[in-house]
Amino acid sequence: MPNLSFVSPTRNSPWGTYLSQIDAVEPYLGKLARWVETLRRPKRALIVDIPIELDNGTIAHFEGYRVQHSLTRGPGKGGVRYHPDVTLEEVMALSAWMTVKNAAVNLPYGGAKGGIRLDPKLLSTKELEKVTRRYTSEIGIIIGPTQDIPAPDVNTNGQIMAWMMDTYSMNVGATATGVVTGKPIPLGGSLGRVAATGRGVFVVGREAMRRLGVEMDGARVAVQGFGNVGSVAAKMFAANGAKIVAVQDHTGTILNEKGLDMTSLLDHVAQTGGVGGFKGADRIDNEQFWDVKSDILIPAALEGQITAERAKRVQTRVVLEGANGPTTPDGDAVLADRGIIVVPDVIANAGGVTVSYFEWVQDFSSFFWTEDEINVRLDKILIGAFKGIWDTSEQHKIPLRTAAFTVACTRVLQAREERGLYP
Repeated sequence: MPNLSFVSPTRNSPWGTYLSQIDAVEPYLGKLARWVETLRRPKRALIVDIPIELDNGTIAHFEGYRVQHSLTRGPGKGGVRYHPDVTLEEVMALSAWMTVKNAAVNLPYGGAKGGIRLDPKLLSTKELEKVTRRYTSEIGIIIGPTQDIPAPDVNTNGQIMAWMMDTYSMNVGATATGVVTGKPIPLGGSLGRVAATGRGVFVVGREAMRRLGVEMDGARVAVQGFGNVGSVAAKMFAANGAKIVAVQDHTGTILNEKGLDMTSLLDHVAQTGGVGGFKGADRIDNEQFWDVKSDILIPAALEGQITAERAKRVQTRVVLEGANGPTTPDGDAVLADRGIIVVPDVIANAGGVTVSYFEWVQDFSSFFWTEDEINVRLDKILIGAFKGIWDTSEQHKIPLRTAAFTVACTRVLQAREERGLYP
């Protein structure tokens, strides 16, 4: 089959990483393998120009994307990220991982993702609102509560979702709360959504530790990325008896062999915007983070962090992927050779999209659940999904990532086969 003409992936680039994961799963798909090429091609990719007038009166243009990788099992679902390094290839890979993630936890969604190439720190709130509203209008032709439902991702939040929901609603002439998830509570947001991804990382990590015989009490945990995902996961691990020994974010890397005081650290981050300068720990060089001894290593920042070189250095028993695609194929191979278990992103960080699903269901019915109900349902779904993936891994003697892809891709391709080809 000829390669796609609009991206040029390398082995360890985002789309290249995804393609290698599909190559790894193909032998386990049985007769469904005849459909596997559909997984290597996104259904639809939209590139839009976003012109706005800046506060100083000049006109600026930004590049935006929305990619729908698969709509076979339901509407598209996936976040929108604002980052200066966003590319079409990255958004394609993230949309494909969403297809796999949604199928791995058996949510009735396909995979989608969006992004705008910009640094939000360089824009005022007013400029950010203009960019968001124009982007929403431009992609409005392919999103909607039953078509494709965006959500927050890197550098986006409830406020940005509120602007997206309002813009879409103005364009269709009716309040459409279900067009995005991760909204503020007064606009149809769900309780538990903000903490859901980090909570899911903890729940899946706890299940993996149980099966591997790693004691939670006193377990050493190192966390890369201390945003919404990393901080919530760290807090929950600490509350359950683990020690957070090292944390890295964009402001630096800190280490405390006895365990960081999470309450003080979270207060410090709330006041200063990062872990750098925290008094209750030693500052170490960023690259030294990968040498810290731990039982659980949680990469919860951006993709492509655990390269082959870093994988040779990490001293941990379990890599628990809080971010999307944090381990490169070469890094994966090194970790496997060293006997380090990788709990893959498509199950480890699926808590966010699971509670997004709950939010969407609540918006449709205009009936809202309590936070306790949401957490109980979330834990049940994640624990069940992880058990299925673990059992598949043991049955075929394959890594957890390949097992997760086997479970998910089988579901996607079964749906594809049942639906057939139109026309």
